[in-house]
Amino acid sequence: MSATIYDIAKKAGVSIATVSRVFNNNKNVSEKTREKILGIADAMGYHPKAFAQGLARRNTKIIMALVPVISNYFFMEVLAGIQDKLTEFNYDLNIYNIKPNVNLVDQVEYVLRKGMGDGYLFISIHLEESLWESLKRYDVPITLMDEYHTGLDSVSVDSVEGAYTATQFLLRHNYKRVAMISALPQAKPTRDRVLGYKRALEDAGYLVDEDLIVKGDDLDRDGFTEKAGYEAMIKLLKSGKKPDACFSASDIQAVGALKAMKDYNKQIPLISFDDIQISEYLGLSTMRQPMYEMGALAVEKLMNRLHNRKAMISHTVFSPELILRDSTSKNIKEKVI
Repeated sequence: MSATIYDIAKKAGVSIATVSRVFNNNKNVSEKTREKILGIADAMGYHPKAFAQGLARRNTKIIMALVPVISNYFFMEVLAGIQDKLTEFNYDLNIYNIKPNVNLVDQVEYVLRKGMGDGYLFISIHLEESLWESLKRYDVPITLMDEYHTGLDSVSVDSVEGAYTATQFLLRHNYKRVAMISALPQAKPTRDRVLGYKRALEDAGYLVDEDLIVKGDDLDRDGFTEKAGYEAMIKLLKSGKKPDACFSASDIQAVGALKAMKDYNKQIPLISFDDIQISEYLGLSTMRQPMYEMGALAVEKLMNRLHNRKAMISHTVFSPELILRDSTSKNIKEKVI
C-alpha cells in the first residue's frame, strides 16, 4: 500500500494539520519540523501532488516511458512497438526524456513522485541494484526494458550472446585480429557486449588485446553515436595494430565506422548490433534484436502488472539473430551459404 498523510504524521510524531501545512508551504512550521516531515515523506515514496490526485491517478489511462535519448533509432523503433500495443489497451503514451549530465536518480524519482501515469516503462535506464530496490517504495507498476532486476518485470536481449556470436563468426572465417568498437564502459549494453567479445576470443584460444577495444572521444548518448563510431574506427585504422575485422557495439556506431573506412580508403569486415532500419540500406551485417516486439511485450507485461499486482515477476530475454550483408565480405557469405 502507498503511504498516506496519516502514516507520515504518525511517523513524524506530529498532527495531520502540521503535515498538511508543510505540503502547502505554510510558514507557520519550524524549519527543523519541515525537514523532518519532508524526509519521512521522501523515504515513504510520498508526494503531495500524487496524494492529492488520489484515486484519480490510477485512472489516468496514461503510461509513462522514461528514455535517455528519444532521437536514437533504437528508441524510436522500441517506442513504435510500445505505442501500437498501448492503443489495444486504450492507453496513451507520455515520454519523459532523461537528460544527460543530470542526476539520473533525481530525474527518475521526480517522475514517480509526480504520479504522472498508471504505470512506468524504464527503457535503457541503468541503476545500481540498491537503487532499483529503493524504487519499490513508490508502489507503482514498473517494467524494465534493456535492463534487469530480480524484483521487477523485464524485457531484454542477450547482449553477451550477441557479441559472442558476431565475434566467433569472424574468428571462424580466419580473421585473427578482431577489434571491437566499444562505448561508455559504465553502460550495461557496453559491459555485456565487451564480455561476449572477450569470451569468444578466449574460447577460440586467443589472448584479449585491450588495444583492439576502442571507443570514440564523443561520449554523448553513452558513446552510441555515429561520431563516436567514426572516431573509434579512425583510431583502429591509424594504429600500429590494424585489425583484420571488427565488431561494433551498435549499428549507430557502425554507420560512423563505415564512413571512416570510406574516407581512409580501407575496408575490413564489420558486424554490429541492433539491426535498425537504416542498416539494411547500408548493407550492414548485424546482430538483430527485435526492438518493436520488445516494446510491445513490455507493454503486455506492464498491463498484466496493472491488473494483477500480485502476479509472479516475469523476465523475457531474447536471443539476437545474425544478419549477414555487404559489410562482411562476399567470401564469408558464400561460405555460409
